[in-house]
Amino acid sequence: MTAGLRHGVATVERPSVVVRRLRLRMKRVMDVIGSTVLLFMLAPLLAAVAVAVKATSRGPVIFRQTRLGLDRKPFTVYKFRSMRVDADPEVHRRFLAHQLALGADGRETEIRHFKVTGDCRVTPVGQLIRRLSIDELPQLVNVLRGEMSLVGPRPDLAYSLEHYQPHHYRRFDVVPGLTGLWQVSGRSDLSYMEMLELDVAYAESWSLSRDIRILARTIPVLLTPDRAG
Repeated sequence: MTAGLRHGVATVERPSVVVRRLRLRMKRVMDVIGSTVLLFMLAPLLAAVAVAVKATSRGPVIFRQTRLGLDRKPFTVYKFRSMRVDADPEVHRRFLAHQLALGADGRETEIRHFKVTGDCRVTPVGQLIRRLSIDELPQLVNVLRGEMSLVGPRPDLAYSLEHYQPHHYRRFDVVPGLTGLWQVSGRSDLSYMEMLELDVAYAESWSLSRDIRILARTIPVLLTPDRAG
């Protein structure tokens, strides 16, 4: 995407259909190679986490949840289970509504938009793997399957659409990602609406070079637990 002038007015020139298709194919190749290599390299860690989750709490090792992907198509996202099996799934929905209500009446919106701070539903092992973002690693399988990309907007929940503004739906123009612009721009220090705006910005101007920069910036973020929590 390039900028230019037309009749004295700044314009944005979108890549041609052919160029966009080529970029998408290259992005897919990068996703397949990257997810395959990471799954192979991280296999010992994945196995150790699976054992720890199973040994310390009742329930399955992998948590499955329906999220919205490209063009709002539902798919099953995989994560290491970090909560008790009897955890109330409505807690997050109520928390999100409360956060948005705080911002709606002019007061400062709370931070940590998608993880409830001090959540008693989270297991001790779950707290650790969340803090280090290890719970997200099974989504490499989603990347390999083409449901997700290494870089892209966060795959959102269907009930979150209740709070979308019309332009927020542009984030579904691209495949959701394991990491993305919001993760390297403040992550849990951002409000939910700020996250949506960053996802829209990414969807409107993504490029392979930007994906590589985001991937490079993700590593130091993960090594700073206070930013990853």
